[in-house]
Amino acid sequence: MPPPLSRRSLLQAAGAGALASVAGGAALRPAQAAAAAVISPARPDVGVSAYPFDLGQVRLSAGRFMDNQTRTLNYLRFVDVDRLLYVFRANHRLSTNGAPTNGGWDAPSFPFRSHIQGHFLTAWAQAYAVLGDTTCRNKANYMVAELAKCQANNGAAGFNTGYLSGFPESDINAVEAGTPVAVSYYCIHKTLAGLLDVWRCIGNTQARDVLLAFAGWVDWRTGRLSYSQMQTVLNTEFGGMNAVLTDLYQQTGDARWLSTAQRFDHAAIFDPLAANQDQLNGKHANTNLPKLVGAAREYKATGTTRYRDIAGNAWNIITAAHTYVIGGNSQAEHFKAPNAIAGYLTNDTCEHCNTYNMLKLTRELWLLDPSRADYVDYYERALLNHLIGAQNPADSHGHITYFTPLKPGGRRGVGPAWGGGTWSTDYNSFWCCQGTGIETNTKLTDSIYFYNGTTLTVNLYVPSALSWSQRGITVTQSTTYPVSDTTTLTLSGTMSGSWGIRFRIPSWTSNPVISVNGAVQDVAAAPGSYATVTRAWVAGDVITVRLPMRVIMKAANDDANLQAITYGPAVLCGNYGNTTLSAAPSLTASSITRTSTGSLAFTATANGAAVNIGPFHDAQSFNYVVYWNTGSAGSDRVKLVNVGTGLVVGVRNMSTADGGLAVAWGDTGTADHNWVRITDGTAVRFRNVNSGKVLGVENMSGADNARVLQWSDNGTADHRWTLVPNNDGSYRIRNVNSGKVLAILNGSSTWGTQIVQESDNGSADNNWRLVAIS
Repeated sequence: MPPPLSRRSLLQAAGAGALASVAGGAALRPAQAAAAAVISPARPDVGVSAYPFDLGQVRLSAGRFMDNQTRTLNYLRFVDVDRLLYVFRANHRLSTNGAPTNGGWDAPSFPFRSHIQGHFLTAWAQAYAVLGDTTCRNKANYMVAELAKCQANNGAAGFNTGYLSGFPESDINAVEAGTPVAVSYYCIHKTLAGLLDVWRCIGNTQARDVLLAFAGWVDWRTGRLSYSQMQTVLNTEFGGMNAVLTDLYQQTGDARWLSTAQRFDHAAIFDPLAANQDQLNGKHANTNLPKLVGAAREYKATGTTRYRDIAGNAWNIITAAHTYVIGGNSQAEHFKAPNAIAGYLTNDTCEHCNTYNMLKLTRELWLLDPSRADYVDYYERALLNHLIGAQNPADSHGHITYFTPLKPGGRRGVGPAWGGGTWSTDYNSFWCCQGTGIETNTKLTDSIYFYNGTTLTVNLYVPSALSWSQRGITVTQSTTYPVSDTTTLTLSGTMSGSWGIRFRIPSWTSNPVISVNGAVQDVAAAPGSYATVTRAWVAGDVITVRLPMRVIMKAANDDANLQAITYGPAVLCGNYGNTTLSAAPSLTASSITRTSTGSLAFTATANGAAVNIGPFHDAQSFNYVVYWNTGSAGSDRVKLVNVGTGLVVGVRNMSTADGGLAVAWGDTGTADHNWVRITDGTAVRFRNVNSGKVLGVENMSGADNARVLQWSDNGTADHRWTLVPNNDGSYRIRNVNSGKVLAILNGSSTWGTQIVQESDNGSADNNWRLVAIS
């Protein structure tokens, strides 16, 4: 059997040279806002505890996000729909109306032409839903009408009923035979998803009819195959076919589409993840991420916990062991071994599509468990540093970079050879990442606010306005975050009774403050959680949320000396202009100094010279450094907070001696309660800030209730611990030598009780939160 076909292998087979040759933010009017909710789904999602607002209920205000949206809107309004229709019309034996051909991935000879059109349909539909932009609506409606004509001409083209593509149906024969010539279902997924979005966001019933006919063809085509034959089909990249068909089931209530969706459950990927096994090494990343989004959607359609486990386990594995500091993953489009980061800092790290799909997966999981602030901490970091920064601000059409280089001296816009340029172009690239780029930047409002009953959740701190029309309430958020650590929300409209507003308190902050009309609120606001203010609100109330930021160094998983600089949610980078670098500069971390309150401007000393440091999301026109050589063991400081008792790990009598006993204590803020988490391969060590010694097990014992003490760091296995994530943001801290977990003796909540290791019995005192500190 040939190896699974991916986009990258197709491109390599074709040869870079051959491929090169083919190669708004207006305020919403009420009528426009209503457009976003034209078609409601027939079935509710199972298991969700938070609900998004319709796209038309939130608008962006002036800021970095709105700038991205405006540039993308310019492009969506500019692009020639007839050029996009060329390959569909030609394939279905219709006149191309004299339109020019496209280059790049939509050229008439490119193996998987016609994937980009589905992205445009989705982006146009979202732009209409968010902004009420009638130009985008009209372009979407025109494309749908012309696609309907293509589909209606299948008899003359020699295709089966319902088929719709820019390549012949015979390409599907090749996929079914295990000898694919293209990633055909990958493209089909994009078309199906685009049609679905035009139907549900614009209300276009012709899009529904074309969609149902095309989905019917998928059902007929796959329904003829045995399970084994279908699994052969799934060895070729198929995008999110399980996701879009499950969405169609939810939208229509017709169980036919769920049955069809489940034929795309890929056992080779799903089975290990269901068992929480990381077998991702060597796999093409974005071939598999859409399948995981599909698993989350299948759980919400069926309630089958296996699907939820697949999606949740995958998220934990990828974010913990395969993710760079900017939130992106993959090198040369592929996953590497777990925790392999330092050795893969190249020009082709962090494919844009992977992060687009990781954010979709993260959002799906958070809706199931909206207490998980860590989901949104990741979402914010990846959205800001990777996806927002992947757009070229110097281009009025907001073109996108495929990869985001992380090599020393890397530069955005260093693109793949097959793209015909460094940034995407109007008509001669049409990469996958260009498609996900126009989608991303037309739905930037979709994860700022959520609700459950009368409770509002504020997840992202972005200048914006929410029209909670169902309750007659408007929330206006004003901020320059992350330049400022403060955001202000002003309420207007008709208030009724007492209700709550939840605010995400990121794990990186300390001493957050929430005030209402200038009065500080006495509410629990622990980092890595949510804080809720409940009261009888009145129009004109002003809520101020302050989330103090500080410089925190983040080490590469596999090299404690190779570290990135973060400040709140922002990754910072060094500006090296046009200088070429061959290695990571040596940074004096203690020299990092903020030089402006009006921007994220810093200076530092690296290789003995001053260097300007700034936000990575604004690093588009110079060579930069993200990961630095620090020559130290790390500065990731945390408190180890016990879930069962709330006590923290400290050292008895603040001892600095070897053998000082680790005890559970109330958090009094002394230095011996603070630990530096040091990445050590696939494990970590915990070094006490007061004594400089590390946690270990007395006499390297393997017994239950063996005491945990502090020791000089000599590298023995009992000084190393693995972090096993739970499903609530906490961890079990397992000793590498004994396999037992960190616990409090007898689960006691008494101050001064011994910290011990014990067999993992699932009790609450086996679970710990790692709370970041200054």
